[in-house]
Amino acid sequence: MAEPPVRQRAAADRLAGLLRKAGVRDVLSDDTTRAAYSSDASLYRVRPLLVVRPGDEAEVRGVMEVCRDEGVPIVPRGGGTSVAGNAIGAGVVLDFSRHMTSIVGVDADRRLAVVQPGVIQADLQRAAAGAGLRFGPDPSTVSRCTIGGMIGNNACGSRTLGYGRTSDNVLGLRGYFGNGERFGLDSDTPPGGGTTLDALRDVALSNLSTIRTEFGTFGRQVSGYALEHLAPERGFDVRRMLVGSEGTLAVTTEATVRLVRDPAHAVLVVLGYDDIGSAGDATPDVLPFGPTACEGIDARIVDVVRRRRGAHAVPGLPRGRAWLFVELAGDDAREVAERARSLMESAGAVDSRLVTDPDARAALWGIRADGAGLSGRSAAGLPAHAGWEDAAVPPDRLGAYLRDFEALMESAGVGGLPYGHFGDGCVHIRIDWPLESSDGTQVFRDFLTAAARLVAGYGGSLSGEHGDGRARSELLPLMYGPEALAAFAAVKRACDPGNLLNPGVVVEPGPVDADLRVPAARGLRGELALTYGGDDFNRAVHRCTGVGKCRADNSASGGVMCPSYLATRDERHSTRGRARVLQEMVNGSAVTDGWRSAEVHEALDLCLSCKGCTAECPTGVDMPAFKAEVLHQTYRRRLRPAAHYGLGWLPRWARLASAAPRLANAVLRVPGLGHTARAMAGVDRRRTIPPLAEQTFRDWFAGTRAERASTGTPVVLFVDSFTNHFTPEVGRATVAVLEDAGFRPELPDQHMCCGLTWISTGQLDAAKRILRRTVGALESYAAAGTPIVGMEPSCTAVLRGDARHLIGAGAEAVAHSTRTLAELLVGAGWTPPDLRGADVVAQPHCHHNAVMSWDADAALLEAANARVRRVGGCCGLAGNFGVEKGHYEVSVAVAEQQLLPAVRDAPAGAHLLADGYSCRTQLADLTDGEGLHLAQLLAARLPRR
Repeated sequence: MAEPPVRQRAAADRLAGLLRKAGVRDVLSDDTTRAAYSSDASLYRVRPLLVVRPGDEAEVRGVMEVCRDEGVPIVPRGGGTSVAGNAIGAGVVLDFSRHMTSIVGVDADRRLAVVQPGVIQADLQRAAAGAGLRFGPDPSTVSRCTIGGMIGNNACGSRTLGYGRTSDNVLGLRGYFGNGERFGLDSDTPPGGGTTLDALRDVALSNLSTIRTEFGTFGRQVSGYALEHLAPERGFDVRRMLVGSEGTLAVTTEATVRLVRDPAHAVLVVLGYDDIGSAGDATPDVLPFGPTACEGIDARIVDVVRRRRGAHAVPGLPRGRAWLFVELAGDDAREVAERARSLMESAGAVDSRLVTDPDARAALWGIRADGAGLSGRSAAGLPAHAGWEDAAVPPDRLGAYLRDFEALMESAGVGGLPYGHFGDGCVHIRIDWPLESSDGTQVFRDFLTAAARLVAGYGGSLSGEHGDGRARSELLPLMYGPEALAAFAAVKRACDPGNLLNPGVVVEPGPVDADLRVPAARGLRGELALTYGGDDFNRAVHRCTGVGKCRADNSASGGVMCPSYLATRDERHSTRGRARVLQEMVNGSAVTDGWRSAEVHEALDLCLSCKGCTAECPTGVDMPAFKAEVLHQTYRRRLRPAAHYGLGWLPRWARLASAAPRLANAVLRVPGLGHTARAMAGVDRRRTIPPLAEQTFRDWFAGTRAERASTGTPVVLFVDSFTNHFTPEVGRATVAVLEDAGFRPELPDQHMCCGLTWISTGQLDAAKRILRRTVGALESYAAAGTPIVGMEPSCTAVLRGDARHLIGAGAEAVAHSTRTLAELLVGAGWTPPDLRGADVVAQPHCHHNAVMSWDADAALLEAANARVRRVGGCCGLAGNFGVEKGHYEVSVAVAEQQLLPAVRDAPAGAHLLADGYSCRTQLADLTDGEGLHLAQLLAARLPRR
């Protein structure tokens, strides 16, 4: 039975006090943090007592000493991407990813690096790249997993065939055994003496027969402890045995890792087969060609990509319903090409293709990297879960295993989308167990038991990459004999006799069906304001599987997600952290006040509603929708914060003030009144209030109608409140460009609004009324086939996306007819004015990037011969977010991620392209530059008429 919240809170506060007294600085005991850390990337949920983010080795030692004295368990955690429940626990979660992130040194001559455990692998790769080196193992979570986490579960990745597992690439470890004894283990120095090492020698000598027969049987035997390394013939290599021990034996504070040099040439051969079993059969025939990677992927995952991203997202695939992606590498280009040709001739594929285009190769590898998220729903459209995620068998038995596994799923009435490291015999899959049903937990248990027996019968491993964790430790007796299990227990006693570290994993495990997150969710009563693709709110928030892409810096590839996490480096402010808090709200046992829970509002407060997650999260999490729903449910028919009336009703106030714009502007310039107005509207005092235009765009359009051409292809302009009342010059430029392109712009008679500011502040009943009027005014144009052109990206995105979630199918026709300016012009084949010699720093609006894609804009600028630097990330203002009190510092920190450095580095005279009104406002507030809309940039180069 769970400890009562009041008693647990007292215990947390007491322990936090002891830790701080011991010199540990970053101790987090608030309920929001505990909720955010309640799960990793697994199915399991365990709320920690505390989260500690140690700053150095001394603090790690202090935490261990206090917890040992108090009998409180410790769970070491890196990026929290563990899919087996390895990185959660009821005691102290020790998060290394916040402070212990130093790359101590890179030695290019010796090809090694010394790192702290919180170093993100991608950061190590960048540091080593300057010397032409890299760390070999490359799991798909490379952009956010930590080296410590990789050591914890002996991470492998796609290129294990070429570079080995993490255990093959760790040259030294420093840290503490669970009993408090410090260790230093190096590849070039035999282990010395000491209480723990002497005890481990005894275990090894007492179990030599078992070790030599049951361990190290094939490359992906990850389950249990790697006792083969303790054999005398392996040099009693405790260092390599500790890699993959899942934080149950020791805590690593520093590691020395091997770096490798990539071969000069690499090619990708894609082999197509009739089905996934046939691809498995072919795998042993691929291995003699010396691939650095041999990955298998099923057509059902590719079908998901095509539905979500379009057919262009999967270029270069040959015929087939399953494929092997085979990378061949070497220093001799001719030899590599010959090897590729021979492979294609002899692999028995129904079709094959050599993919040489770098973009096509990157797209295909990207599909493989996003496999965990893309397979988050089964072919039946049901949520699919981790749990039996990475079993492995010897590669020569892979095809038969895959067919038997498919038969097992069919007999159990479940499904999933298989993929994986076929060259190593490792299969990844997420399965749609009916966990929400009354018998779902039993179905889950029965399936795992049957699957464990199946893989053991093939001489395989329950885990081939991610460790046993809570998902598979109970099943180890189906793979190992009693002597091996006794040896595991003896190793645990030798290193951690007090069971301090990650209890319940590997040794003395808990039941595989205990602490499951999804079945514990009780759901929420009441009508929802938004639709979630047919899901209820419970299922929608559980789309987050914890893969953690939101913790990565995605801006290098033009991505956005998740700007607030990058600004604060706090798990609570990641998309995943927020989803975990919402899941705790749905569970209701700890976060108990439903929609109005303080923990929920704290987690959502710094969400910019940038929509980056809606496009970039592999599992389709839509945090802006969740935030809007929470605000709607919390404040419906209640008094709201001032910003909801001031900023949330901005279009209404702007329309009223535009009746006398000079007077309104003059009033706001009176000393004291502007400050008072900002305070009343919930606006930060450091923000400027942009002046109203003296003539609205609609008035200008009506007054100049007679001067414009009456011929051309009709288009209707969706006139948003920002363009109409604040920047009519954008509208005038849009008209000029459209007329030059042979279009005849028209305006509906009535004023229209997309309701964006009402949506972002959770005033969804009002937003629905506003949108119904707007869609009603536009649907006749859509029915007639007249394109609807949006000028403000965020408002255009509402018509393309949010409207469908708010008012349903009635918005579909308008959504399909709505275009951005660039989409319309590129589709019409218009030749833009020559921008040769112009430098452009482009900040795509987040909603534009997420909902519409910026590809058309990029193509238009390329056709215009402009030199473009595209800025990733978010501007930081994000509509009302950066204007509201309490958000200024984070807003500026987000701008400093990409936008402001790009402006500072821009050549003199560069154009700052920012279609979004909020992006231009941020530039005006924080720089001396002036942002331009695409229409303004193009119109300025049009021939004068």
